Formats: sequence, structure tokens, C-alpha cells
Amino acid sequence: MEKALYENYLKILHEELIPAMGCTEPIAVAFAAAKAREVLGRMPERMMVRSSGNIIKNVKGVVVPNSGGQKGIAAAAVLGVVGGRPELELQVISQTTPEQIEEAKRLVAAGICDCQLAEGVDNLYIRAEVYAGEESAVVEVRTKHNHISLIEKNGQVQFQQPDIETSKAGDKRLLNLKDILTFANEVEIGDVQELLQRQIDYNTAISEEGLKNPWGAQVGRTLLESIEHPTLRAQARAAAAAGSDARMNGCALPVVINSGSGNQGITCTMPVVTYAKALGSTQEQLYRALTLTNLIALHQKRYIGNLSAYCGAVSAGTAAACGIAYLEGADYEVIGRTIVNAIGNAGGIVCDGAKASCAAKIATAVEAGIMGYEMARRGRVFPFGEGLVETDYEQTIRNIGYMGRVGMQQTDVTILNLMLDKIDA
Repeated sequence: MEKALYENYLKILHEELIPAMGCTEPIAVAFAAAKAREVLGRMPERMMVRSSGNIIKNVKGVVVPNSGGQKGIAAAAVLGVVGGRPELELQVISQTTPEQIEEAKRLVAAGICDCQLAEGVDNLYIRAEVYAGEESAVVEVRTKHNHISLIEKNGQVQFQQPDIETSKAGDKRLLNLKDILTFANEVEIGDVQELLQRQIDYNTAISEEGLKNPWGAQVGRTLLESIEHPTLRAQARAAAAAGSDARMNGCALPVVINSGSGNQGITCTMPVVTYAKALGSTQEQLYRALTLTNLIALHQKRYIGNLSAYCGAVSAGTAAACGIAYLEGADYEVIGRTIVNAIGNAGGIVCDGAKASCAAKIATAVEAGIMGYEMARRGRVFPFGEGLVETDYEQTIRNIGYMGRVGMQQTDVTILNLMLDKIDA
């Protein structure tokens, strides 16, 4: 593989596979608020958080970790202000104390934080404004959960940078299925070992926590309990779902994310890890399979965007099935057919916010992915030219992405309005 392309793919992995604690949307809110307080230099007397509809949607129903069971933007923002450490970025509230948690609860109840919908902005947009006396500070986060695009103090811009797509980040426009497969085959293991081992360790730990203890709706536990002798396929689905069970319901264990999402990071990881153990794969084979899985997930989400009405578990479950296929020696055609079969089936599952039911959607997406692979390995594929399956593998990925990004915009607005009680269904 050409060196420049190799380095680009490596950079993408290192930028994307980062640790986060809890659902990334409330954590991003806490991060912006914590940074705003740092800029202000003292505890604010009042604060305002303005955010996009997708942020509101994904914060409303999920428990903020280390918050004492609270939900919502105000809970995340106030906890960030009271106990957040912005230098930890997406683990910003990982070191809050019991005293800080109680103080944050008191301030939320006192109404220190006002929350508003920001219209006409990116799907991922947070603006944290903090005030004390005559002083103020503003921090904006855009396009990526830990990407600060603006800092102001007392109305004066102190820092400003472009959105992440136009910065010096790894160029995802260069992602394509053939080169991803080549990269997975040729990558020097030393270049990805530490990164992927952290992903395996963190995401396995929260999956095991979700299987051991009654988090949320207990989707992962239900999958195993409902089958007398769980198949490997059921185990893979349960392992992925259980991590989300714990994460969506306040578990403070960190995860390694994919496409800005912990749920998608878990979904990319656990089915591949489960199959690798059962197949007796070497650690190197697992690393290469996860390299492929992560990049295929990122490739799909490049067209959709990090936040939309399209459930990202579908992209991640599809990618995980490709990783399983890779472990079993699949070639480009089988992996391509797996993608077509999976997204041609489950593409379009709606995202109506982060919450307990995400675990069930993950289980569904992993099942669709594995079924797609089982079809593909037998030479069976949904024909090109039917529905959104068109021309070739890459065009099909683009079609699904366009449908998720553009076609489901009104779906996103409708979901948000229903959640905010703005329309009567």
C-alpha cells in the first residue's frame, strides 16, 4: 500500500478510536461546560446551553454517569461545571467526587442552567455560555464530540478553528472497501496493537459488566437466558447488547468509541472478539479483523454523519459481520456482499435518541450483519439495481448514506418534535 494512504488510514484510526465515559452526547455537553468554566475562571452564577436537536435527542433519555442517576442536558452541563476536568475531554467527569455530585444535583434543582434548542446549526453542535457578575465565557463544540471550534471571554474571541472536516484530520474521503482490506492485511501490528488492545480491554469490560448485573432493560442477559444452549451468534449479539445495557444506564466504565459513539464502538468490537475466541484466532488475526471492522464502520458513517435519524448500530453491526468474515478468511467479494446484504436489510432503523432500547437495536443490527455474511459466504446477495442496492458495493454504501443523511432529515425533525411534545401524534 502507498505510504501516504497507509499513514492516512492509521491517522484516522488513532483519531477516532478514543476512550469516552458514558454516552458521548451528554459527555460532550459536560466537556463544553467544563471548558467554559475554566475560561471564566470561577464558578458561574448562571449558565445557558444551546444545542442541536440531535444532541437534545441523545441526551434526554440516557443516564449521565457519575451524576447520581440524573438525565438531561442540565445535569450533564452542571456536573461538568462543578466537577469536570476539560483536559480529560470525553472522560471529563470521570473523577467527580460524591460531594461534587450532590452539589451538581442541588444546582440543577435550583435552575442554574437554562437549555435551548439551537436551530440552523450542524447536527453536532453545543454552545455552553457561563456568567458570573459582569464576566462571561462561551465554548462551542462542533462536528465532533471533543472538537472545540470557538472560545470567547467577555465577548472577545480567544480561540477559533475550522470544523473537523476541514482541519488536518485524517481524510476519510480516501476510505474505500478495497483499500481498507489491503490495509488490514498489510498494517504493521505494532502500529495498531496498543490502540486496538485498549478497545478490546475497555469494551470487553463494560460488556461483561452488562452481562453480570441488571443494567437497563437487560437485553444482553435476556438473549442468553432465552436460549438453553446459546449459539455463537447469540453470544455475539448478547456481548454487544450488554455493553450498551450498562453504558446507556449510567455505568461509569470507559469505552473506546467509533464514529463518535460508544455504542458503535462496542458493536464493532464485541462480536468480532466473541468469534475470535470461538475460532481460536491469533491475537494478530483479531487485530487485523478489528482494523477492517473499524474502518468499514467509519467508511459507512462518513456518508451518513455522526448524528442523524439513521441508527448507527446498523453500520457498526454490518462492519462487525465483515470482521467476522475476515476472521474466517473471506475475500473482497464476500465482504462486499456482506455489506450489501446487511444494509440492504436493516438500513433505515431510526435513531430516536440514546437510551435503554439502543441495546436491542444493536442486537438486531448484529443479527442482520451475521445473516448477511452467512448469505454472502454461500454466494447469495441482494441483486444490484433493486431498491437502494445499486451498481456496486461502494455505490450501495453511498446510497444508504445519502438516504440516512438527506432522506431522513424530516424523520429527524419529526422525532425531535414528538420528543419535545411539539406535535400531537
